[in-house]
Amino acid sequence: METLTVKIESMKDVIASAVDAAKRAEAGEAVEARSILSFDSWEAMHRTLAPKRTEIVMAMAGRGSLTVREVAKLVTRDIKNVHGDLDMLAKSGVIDKTENGFAFPYDRIHFEFDMEAAA
Repeated sequence: METLTVKIESMKDVIASAVDAAKRAEAGEAVEARSILSFDSWEAMHRTLAPKRTEIVMAMAGRGSLTVREVAKLVTRDIKNVHGDLDMLAKSGVIDKTENGFAFPYDRIHFEFDMEAAA
């Protein structure tokens, strides 16, 4: 099962993770390949993966490439609004734009983040 992991982390953390993985790979350690989508804040993640967009993504999971019309039918929403959401999701890297439409090449989404009280 292919999983997209969604995280909230700073660019500094993203770079540190990449450097650490590169060092471990150079040392001959096995490094697990993971598909990760990082956002720098809860607000940025929520703007991109708002409830209706998350519904679209989950409806697309495991179905291959779908046209805008097919996605709109799956989520019983207006084609124009779904098209706008699909474009935004593709520009954000959540889904892929394909020759025949759009695809979410994962079976599931795993959200991985902590929320703390404001200081």
